[in-house]
Amino acid sequence: MSLFSRAVNLLECSLTKVPSLPPSALARSRTGNQAVLRSSRLCQAIPCFTAGLSTACHPAALAPSSAPVHGASLHGKPLLGTTTTKLAPPTNSHAIRPPCPSSFSSAALPSHTLRFTSSPSHHSVSLSSHHPRPAASTVNRAALLTRHFSSSIHCPSPQSDLTMSAGKPSEYTVRKVGQPNTLDYRAYIEKDGVPVSPFHDIPLYANEQKTILNMVVEIPRWTNAKLEICKEEFLNPIKQDVKKGKLRYVRNCFPHKGYLWNYGAFPRTWEDPNVVHPETKAKGDNDPLDVCEVGELVGYTGQVKQVKVLGVMALLDEEETDWKVIVIDVNDPLANKLHDIEDVERHLPGLMRATNEWFRIYKIPDGKPENQFAFSGECKNKKYAMEIVHECADAWDRLMAGKSQRGGMSIANTTIEGSPDRVDASKIESIPAGQDLAPAPIEGSVDKWFFISGAAV
Repeated sequence: MSLFSRAVNLLECSLTKVPSLPPSALARSRTGNQAVLRSSRLCQAIPCFTAGLSTACHPAALAPSSAPVHGASLHGKPLLGTTTTKLAPPTNSHAIRPPCPSSFSSAALPSHTLRFTSSPSHHSVSLSSHHPRPAASTVNRAALLTRHFSSSIHCPSPQSDLTMSAGKPSEYTVRKVGQPNTLDYRAYIEKDGVPVSPFHDIPLYANEQKTILNMVVEIPRWTNAKLEICKEEFLNPIKQDVKKGKLRYVRNCFPHKGYLWNYGAFPRTWEDPNVVHPETKAKGDNDPLDVCEVGELVGYTGQVKQVKVLGVMALLDEEETDWKVIVIDVNDPLANKLHDIEDVERHLPGLMRATNEWFRIYKIPDGKPENQFAFSGECKNKKYAMEIVHECADAWDRLMAGKSQRGGMSIANTTIEGSPDRVDASKIESIPAGQDLAPAPIEGSVDKWFFISGAAV
């Protein structure tokens, strides 16, 4: 029997030994348009197959060859011996068992990939394709089979993948008052039908370990309306920013359209304008801590997402420190692969470079100079980002305790025990009932692209 036939038989035997899994165990495609289902059952069979393939390729199962062996390597090391007279035996039965793709060297992957994308999504599904097949060496054929199954099949941890994707319904809802794209529009956050403050009532942390945080989405990705938590109004609804009596829309700087991420804020945080940060040499911007969520799903205004922190950038906006925390929704398909800022570049190449550019130039069409960054534009890692989160949470504590000047801010809340600004149901009843009104038309100029010259950037 040929080596190839033996390998196929081994794979079929491995499949028969793997129990059937329910449809929920199938890995999801990253977007609805990319209907690519990969069977977890096949993933479980791969270790059995490759272990058997190692045995099939052992010198005892292969006749000696006088031809040299080329190209069969894993992480730069020969899969099997390359002497011209005899194949060296593997050190153990798993010598050529491939690791899961997360630890697989890029040097060991096929040289070409076929990418299926649906614009303007920044995710892609890669399918390894047309790696040249060695014609003469059966060992190379074995290595090719091993490498094909390790690089073409996504082998997630079933427990972590299914846990991440099983998001429970949010306990928060949105009460919309007024017509979107008008001066009267307000989005109040409710819990159990009762309005709460997204600034003061929603907990910062979503789990006891304080590794998952709550984020309030203000601006969905690819939209232009500059929506934000209103610090001055009762219970801090989300409303559209106004400048010189007109609603504010962010400009489209080519090649970008609107915001690149789901943009929002962490509740119970505050960038203290009374404190100069020792490294940025600038005061806080007097707002909740800003957040950029890089997952694949477009959020909605008022949505409360559970996210994990990946890194942080320090924008210097008009001589104020304006931190931008990079996060990902814990229910995103990439969440179990993104753990720190370097993982973002690995799995979402170019996104952080585009983020830096976007924040630098987005005010230029309005006649303002480009923004600057601390740390030469470097995005700091997760550890540093969590330190910033803790600093801003401490600043919020001082604000609520009366140790910092509140200025014109409303710190009315419905949940904080002992707070003199805690309000009862009678005051909450003054908030108008929800309305589901269609958005008002937006001027066509909002969609205009602005082309920023290299000299301006």
